[in-house]
Amino acid sequence: MYLLIDAGNTRVKWGFHDGSRWLCREDVAHDALATCDFMRFGTPERVLIAHVASEAIRSLILEQLGDTAPRAEWFAAGLSRCGVTNRYAEPTRLGPDRWAAAIGAWHRVRGACVVVSAGTATTVDAIDAGGNFLGGLILPGHGLMLRALAGGTAALPLAEGDCVAFPKNTHDAIETGIRYAQSGAVERFRQEMPAHTPVVLSGGSAAALAPLIAPPRIDFPNLVLEGLLCVARDTA
Repeated sequence: MYLLIDAGNTRVKWGFHDGSRWLCREDVAHDALATCDFMRFGTPERVLIAHVASEAIRSLILEQLGDTAPRAEWFAAGLSRCGVTNRYAEPTRLGPDRWAAAIGAWHRVRGACVVVSAGTATTVDAIDAGGNFLGGLILPGHGLMLRALAGGTAALPLAEGDCVAFPKNTHDAIETGIRYAQSGAVERFRQEMPAHTPVVLSGGSAAALAPLIAPPRIDFPNLVLEGLLCVARDTA
């Protein structure tokens, strides 16, 4: 029985796995975290957490874990795990969410891939055919780009537009520009990889990017949780 938690910058994704199937997978905003019942299915054998949020969120997670909190394992990147080798210049400096997502993607594809997590930030990482994590990109996510334009300019709104081929109003121009910027970064990065390398796409803004990512593309919700599950099984 595994309790797996992905504590991101704006939301917390968590799931309970009984060793053969997911009993639940949930996604909550930080301000709703106090309502989570992590022990709904009993006491887990392992609690594994990938945490990139604030110390306040870390403390709240521990409160919600109750008596299980002392056994919680805070997942961190290392030199290798579950068949993936970390080629980052300083392997331990790689974010635990990116490392877990890479492990999850490798166990899904078992080959070269581009791993895209579209959340508060968008990360675009590469794994080669030998299971080497090669590094990647970090750029502002969809929401951050929207807020940056609205907050950093005098005339541009917090847009609620559509992505269209030739935008003819400001809201559509902003929305289309942001989605093109995000997908353009992914496609430019994919040019560094062998032809036909698949993109493994995950994250809360994945649906906005998906239509603009050329095939082959694999949509994989909860990729960080899948990576944590691989780790939990590998070392249990």
